[in-house]
Amino acid sequence: MSTRSRDDSVPVALSEPRSPTGRGPEGDPDDWVAALATPGPEQDHAMRRLHALMVRAAAHQVWRMRAALPDPSPDAVDDLANQAADEAMTALLGKLHTFEGRSRFSTWAFKFAILQAAVEVRRIQWQHREVELRDLEIATPAHDGPEHAAEARDLGTAVVRAMGAVLTPHQRRVAVALLIDGVPIDVLADRLGTTRGALYKTVHDVRVRLRAELVATGHLGTPPSSTSAGTP
Repeated sequence: MSTRSRDDSVPVALSEPRSPTGRGPEGDPDDWVAALATPGPEQDHAMRRLHALMVRAAAHQVWRMRAALPDPSPDAVDDLANQAADEAMTALLGKLHTFEGRSRFSTWAFKFAILQAAVEVRRIQWQHREVELRDLEIATPAHDGPEHAAEARDLGTAVVRAMGAVLTPHQRRVAVALLIDGVPIDVLADRLGTTRGALYKTVHDVRVRLRAELVATGHLGTPPSSTSAGTP
């Protein structure tokens, strides 16, 4: 595939000058949003150019992560890149109205493809692995001396107690899966039938609740922002 990059440099050419025809050197639309939103020949052309751009970005990302694939062959990389490009293009078109022009459209589009390619690689990597939604278990890490070990045990016990006191069972299991077991958030979202945004919100709530409880029990200091006088 001619668009694949065999190294880790980003294969983009976003700073090339525009042609007098109002399109870039490869025929990209001068106004991507208008071209993609208006039915007709210009839209068809823009859709083809956008898909080519998505494939290019996705192929680069999949190639970088190919060691995680069960089949890292060029054909498998190409197939996965095209699949990721299709998904990324659908996501972008659904958010086309949110483009504010703060960066080049092609730069914005690349982010969709790169993110989706990474999601697809992780999904394949985890497709035959069981995600165990377990509760927290107490583990005592090794330390230099008995004093440090005692402090670690005390803090670990406090965290477990706080998790039992202020978190729901769902919050505990999500926290363990994401923060301890290292399950990718998109994989966990797929297994639970939810969204990345919902899981990010859960983790945020977990951190807020645990910090408040550990501060209240004296195991963490009060954040400076909450004690500073005159803070707006």
